[in-house]
Amino acid sequence: MGSRPLTGRHELLDLVRAESAARPGVLLHGPAGIGKSTLLTALTASAPGTVLSCEPAEDDARLPFAALVDLFARVPRRCLESLAPEPRAALGAALLHHPWPEDGRSRLALRVAVLDALRALASTGPVLLVVDGVQWLDEPTAEVLAFAVRRLDRPGIRVLAAERVPDGGQPQGLRNCPPGTLELAVPPLTDAEVAHLVRHRLGTDLPPAALRSVQENAAGNPLYAQELARAALDGVDVPPGLRDLLLSRARTLPEPARLTLLVASTAARPSLTLLRATGLPDPVADLAAAERLGVATADAEGTVRFPHPLIRAALQADAPQHARRQAHTLLARAVADPVERARHLAHAHPYEDEATARTLTSAAETARQGGAPSTAFELAALAARRTPGDHPADRAGRLLAAADYACDAGRLEEAGEAAGTVLAESDSARLRVRARLILLRNAGQALEGAGDLIEEGLEDAAGDPESQARLHHWAAVRGLVCGELEAADRHARQAALAGDTETRVAALATLARVRSLAGEPDAADAALAAALTLSGGTDGGPESWRLIRMRAILALDSDRVTEAHGQLTRLLAAIGEFAGVEDVLATLVALTRVQVRAGYCREALHTADRCSRALAEAGVQAAPALYAAALAATAGGSVDEARELAGRAVRASEADGDRLFLVRALAVLGQAELLGGDPHGAAAAVEALQRVRALGTAMRAADPPLLHWYADLAEALVVLGENDEAGAVVREAYARVSAATPDSVPAALERAEGLREAGLGRAKEGAARLRAAVDRLRQLPLPVELVRTLIALGAVERRSRRRSTARQILGEALETATRIGAAPLASRARDELARLDAGDRGGEAGGPELTPTEARIAALVGGGATNREVAAELFISVKTVEGALSRVYRKVGVRSRTALAHAMAVAVLATGAAAVDLSDDDQVPPPAHAMTAGQSVRARVPRVPGTRR
Repeated sequence: MGSRPLTGRHELLDLVRAESAARPGVLLHGPAGIGKSTLLTALTASAPGTVLSCEPAEDDARLPFAALVDLFARVPRRCLESLAPEPRAALGAALLHHPWPEDGRSRLALRVAVLDALRALASTGPVLLVVDGVQWLDEPTAEVLAFAVRRLDRPGIRVLAAERVPDGGQPQGLRNCPPGTLELAVPPLTDAEVAHLVRHRLGTDLPPAALRSVQENAAGNPLYAQELARAALDGVDVPPGLRDLLLSRARTLPEPARLTLLVASTAARPSLTLLRATGLPDPVADLAAAERLGVATADAEGTVRFPHPLIRAALQADAPQHARRQAHTLLARAVADPVERARHLAHAHPYEDEATARTLTSAAETARQGGAPSTAFELAALAARRTPGDHPADRAGRLLAAADYACDAGRLEEAGEAAGTVLAESDSARLRVRARLILLRNAGQALEGAGDLIEEGLEDAAGDPESQARLHHWAAVRGLVCGELEAADRHARQAALAGDTETRVAALATLARVRSLAGEPDAADAALAAALTLSGGTDGGPESWRLIRMRAILALDSDRVTEAHGQLTRLLAAIGEFAGVEDVLATLVALTRVQVRAGYCREALHTADRCSRALAEAGVQAAPALYAAALAATAGGSVDEARELAGRAVRASEADGDRLFLVRALAVLGQAELLGGDPHGAAAAVEALQRVRALGTAMRAADPPLLHWYADLAEALVVLGENDEAGAVVREAYARVSAATPDSVPAALERAEGLREAGLGRAKEGAARLRAAVDRLRQLPLPVELVRTLIALGAVERRSRRRSTARQILGEALETATRIGAAPLASRARDELARLDAGDRGGEAGGPELTPTEARIAALVGGGATNREVAAELFISVKTVEGALSRVYRKVGVRSRTALAHAMAVAVLATGAAAVDLSDDDQVPPPAHAMTAGQSVRARVPRVPGTRR
């Protein structure tokens, strides 16, 4: 079996390895192409001992002992020669080494020979029997294996087998596996895994429409996916090889039965009732014949089903064009649904026809209103193709409708292609403006380079105030996304004055967002109230969805998280299946933000996952979805996952030129790095959050989330010992605080101040600040913020030797974090409590502990590093090293680097190479040059005789 890379099978591979180690056998089963052989290859590649394998093919089933010959090809001759004469002779004959013995006992002798040979082989090491294709075992080999595996009594002999089973079928190969064998169905790949597989095998990405077709027809089968993807590059739906594999039996049916199968495969919802309505002679008998061949079946309700979706596609690809047109004609007369009827009508008449085009246009609008934008796009695109060439304006209008529906469905490439065609070909300024508006919508967050589209659109829209207003609104949205808040404000006000009602409502919503980012909540509320009045309130249908989201975001930023959660939950239920990808994505992202702040950490992970799935189904990836996933991971996932997702969100935002979500993604990246709890993570957090600070300053933003991120930056600077810079950041944030700023902002800044005071050696003042922040947060529904602050307070109290108080505070933090599902914070609280327990057991003398950075500096200096080397190692300034070193001298009770080195060495000996204790942050051992072999340094240094306290 050749080596093939695995896609999406690593968890399954781990499971099979674990089960094969604990059980005598594992039987993998599934349809052709599902990946059984690939798994067996991966499993046997690193198997210890002797591997005996066979891969019988269908033709081998007629050859006696063909599989046995393959299995015993690697059995050493010594094992065969050790057998008793009669069994050895029988086995030799089966392996074609010499003629069969003439006595009648050869069948039993052969079975005994195989069993004894396996036992002899197992006496020298593990033996793995691998049968890839149990269904094609020749019967004599199958009988011999069945005899042997029932009697395997050596733990070193195991069986791995794979059996091809039709979709929905049950395996029959357990007779060839030892008792206790695990049956395991190989599941299909997910759509995301299929996309990864296709990209890896082709070395390129398929167009979104082609990838969706591959995912739908392959239904998770890796072989089908690869073959369909290769064919798609050549413009082929189902390649001949797959058709031969799937339809070899169906082609033996008589012509009437094949037509019945073709009609059933062409219908959206095939049933016996529908097939009878088409006028087919005897669909019941035709389906009965197909069922006997395993091609199709009708269930008790009369619904026609195919074992695999690809069979439907293969039936259509295998039929001649006239037969496909006949099937569509029959169905166009029989179906009752106007949308489906229009589709069949279009395929039954594959030529330009205005009546057909009008029917398709009407059906497309019906599909859109019914919440099926993807179907609407396909029908509208068909309508444009069926439009006669002497109706260019109608064709352009239908193409633009198709583009609009494609935007709804998240089919961005098709939307761009349709709108771009109109923009390039139309001589109508009105149609070109419509095309540009769709291209702007289609750009998503990547609006940085859309300035020319807007300017050229304004030229085409001269004399048309409503079109100009729409373009001004897009200029406002571009300014918002690109961080140009003054320009966004100006354009939004222009659009709100001259546009139609829909445009004015949208412009006022954008204006509300701009004003909230600028730190003007009252002005934001006023703009939003005007928009709600204009739209008829929150019950105004799709036009009000954006306003409800905006109102929820303003409530969230004002700490009214319960109100925001209720608004977004109701909105998500209301939009249901009728909303386009944009509305669903925006609502899910906003809801994730709310759930994280409200402490619904598990729910936030679920919502972010829904967000990612919605985009995956549309074949696109957007920075907002990555941001939401990273944010949810910081609350309820893992630090590593949050860091990775946030990094991807940063890169996606940078690629789009989207400064609005770049700021958010950088902030989450900083939070994830800060959660890691070590100086290196703090240095990475400072780097990310300094960019947030610079972007916020450039945007002239002053909204509450930005001020929270200032507090995070100050906290990261404190971890690095950059206390002066942390103080400057806090002062800058306070300068932007107003009477309208919600209480969570001063609470976050108080937390940063408290940690800074403690870092400067003023633990009492620091604890007081942190207690004030805790008291403030207890009045707010923000449990995540409360837990963060409790952990900070508990760490400061622990370092000050107030152990009982610290234990009570940290216990509350752990209980709350566990209850709300805040996994990273729960881990931090447990670490703090563990350090507290370690301190209790150690019984150290009183005195303040070193901070994380002080502990690192002490270890590095004690190991002989210069101040400049320490600064480079910890990503801090030399000045910070000097200040921290002075505090270390004072706390440890020494006056020189030599005395500090001596103190650190004594500390190592006194603690018996105990684990590193770096205060409230995750343990990070000092570099190797600061430690002797097998030793580690505690930040809590006992007094050394001859030194000063």
